[in-house]
Formats: sequence, structure tokens, C-alpha cells
Amino acid sequence: MRLAFRIASRYLFSKKSHSAINIISMISVCGVAIITAALICTLSVYNGFSQLIGSLLSDMQPEVKILPAEGKTIDSTLAVWDEIASWDEVAYMTPVIEEVALAVYDRQQPVHVKGIPDDYKTAVPFDKTIISGEYALRDEVISYAIMGAGVATRIEAGANYSRPIELYAPRRYGRVNLANPAASFVSQRFYVSSVFYTNQAEYDDNYVFIPLDDARVLFDYPIEATAYELCVTKDVSTQRVIERLRATLGERYVVQDRLMQSGESFRWIQIEKWITFLILAFILLIATFNIVGSITMLIVDKQDDIATLRKLGANDNLITNIFMAEGWLISMLGAISGLFIGVLLCWLQQEYGLLRLGDSGAFIVEAYPVQLQWFDTFVVTIIVLLLGAVTAGYPAKILRRKLGV
Repeated sequence: MRLAFRIASRYLFSKKSHSAINIISMISVCGVAIITAALICTLSVYNGFSQLIGSLLSDMQPEVKILPAEGKTIDSTLAVWDEIASWDEVAYMTPVIEEVALAVYDRQQPVHVKGIPDDYKTAVPFDKTIISGEYALRDEVISYAIMGAGVATRIEAGANYSRPIELYAPRRYGRVNLANPAASFVSQRFYVSSVFYTNQAEYDDNYVFIPLDDARVLFDYPIEATAYELCVTKDVSTQRVIERLRATLGERYVVQDRLMQSGESFRWIQIEKWITFLILAFILLIATFNIVGSITMLIVDKQDDIATLRKLGANDNLITNIFMAEGWLISMLGAISGLFIGVLLCWLQQEYGLLRLGDSGAFIVEAYPVQLQWFDTFVVTIIVLLLGAVTAGYPAKILRRKLGV
């Protein structure tokens, strides 16, 4: 096989008797290289957007979240929660309550209410996103609410306003009283201590944070919680803690990291990423068919060489391996060139932001985010070489049949 590669390399770079063969060979190499570079760049851009979304969500979501696998509530009196909170790997743990309520001020809007403890910013430092007022959930007299900027705008409320907002939630138990529908709701009043802005519509336009004890009263969850949230000790692997939690809690609970908590966003990015990969891989398959034409014409052009090799004692297997190696070399040359170009373009985009998203200030980032992952590079390389081997094998198979091998 070593001899076959040496002869094939001479064929690849030497001048053929028909210049069209040289042109087709270079087209094959360029086609493979361009599609390989496009695959690397496309996957890296999707990785960049995934990383960008993850960095934006990190200030609003806990490191680890525990949810019930069935139903919507967790019994917070179970001893297992105290056991988990005592682990050395767990720096902070708390139950939370999340439900939907109606917020009323000058206007009204359905909102996502989250009941949190007073020291919640220990686990989730979202107080860094506050743009008006100061982080506070209660004082000696009253309870406060912290709301998203979009909610504040829609109901025309704000931090330190003279009147409180009202939150209405349907009673958990009992029937609706048609004679007095208002009796079917529980309401509470909260002064707004602060307004936050994350530049994420999911939070800014929907979320209101209130004290956990008030959320228990508002939604009638005296001992229940809708989730447990925790942050891990510094320098401890989050994935290791998640695996231990899953082993301890079993199948009754779902344990999520930050990426899983934003599963919808990341799921769609991953779906788009791999659909795009399949489309480009199909285009790559079409491009590699140029190799079939190149090798077929090379076989026709080298009939005299084939005859000479046979007279010198070369067997038919060696002859067919020469042309198969030719196809592999074209694929490898295209793959290596494409990898170099793709990695170079990704590096230039990371360092200099060559491709811009639009006007400055209109987007979260000015240039397309890029993150090169070596796993993606490895997958692309394997796909290119496999397709090259398959397409190179077709004309070699025809040659074998002709030679009677």
C-alpha cells in the first residue's frame, strides 16, 4: 500500500497528458476544501450562539435545579432535602415557588411569580441586573416585589412608587363562586423595591419576585415547593453533583443544570446546527463525486502506465490500490486545506470580528459569536475522509472488474 501511495502522489501532482484531468482534480480538491471550511465555520457559529445564550442566562438561573418528574409540587418536609443541603459539595440550597398570577397597578398583566428567600442573591446574583431601586424583599413592616422592566412598563409601575401592586392568584382548592367571582382569588399587595433588566424577554416581560413566605400564602403551598435550587461549592464539578443528586433522588425528580433549564433555546439551536450539518454534508457528498470523474479520467489517461506496471510485475491489486489511493489523497488534501481555512477564519472572527451583525448597539454582540470545538472538527474530518473513501472506491471497483480481479 505504501508503494501505491507513492505512485498515486506522483500522479496527483504531475502533469497529465490531458490538462482537463488536472483541472478536474483541482476542482475536486477545492470543492472538498470549501465545503469542509464551511462545515467548520457553520458549526462554530452555532457553538458561539449557544455559548452566548448560556452566558446571558447565567445571572438569572441557579447552577442546579431539582423539579418533580410528575406533577408540579415537591414536599419540602422530606428529610432528603436536609441531607442534600449538608453535602460538602453544596454551598447553598433553597426551595422556591413558581406560579402564574395577575399583576395589577394602573394596568394589569399575567406574570410569572417566583417566591424566593431573602438571601436568594447568594445563589443567583441577579441583583446585578437591577436598574432602578435596590434589592430588597422585606423589612420589619412590609414585603416587597422585584419585577422585570417589561412588566413594570406594561402595568405602569416602578420602584419606590407610592402605591403597591396587587397580585391575584386563583384559590388552590374549592369551586368558583359565580355569585362572587372575586372570592375565588387570593390577593396580596407588594411595594416594588426594584426593577431589573436582563435583555431577555422571557424574564424582563414576565417575572416578578416576591418573598417565599408570601408566595406560600398567595398560592396556598404551606409545605410544598415547585422546585429546589442550589449552587455548588467553588472548584467542585457541577456535573459530578448532578450525578450524585440523580443517584440519591432516583427517577421521581428531574435534575437540571443551566443549559437544561433553558432547554428550549438550546434544543432549537442544536437542531438547527445538525440540520445545517446534514445539508452541508449532502453538498459535500455531491462535491466528492468530482473525485469519481477525476479518477475515471485518470484511469483512461494512464492505460500505458498500467500496462507497463503489469509487465514490471505489479499485480492487479496494486494497480487498483494506486487509483484508490489517488482518491484518498484528493480527499485528504481537500480536508486538510478546508480544516486550515476553517480554523483560520474562525480565529480571525474571534479576534477581529470580521462579520458584523448590524449597527452598533442594536444587538447584544456586534459580531457573529464563534466557538471552535475540536469534537466538531474531528467529526467533520471523519465525514470528509469517509465520503472520499467511498467515492474513490467506485472507480477502483470498476477497474478491478475490468482487470478481472
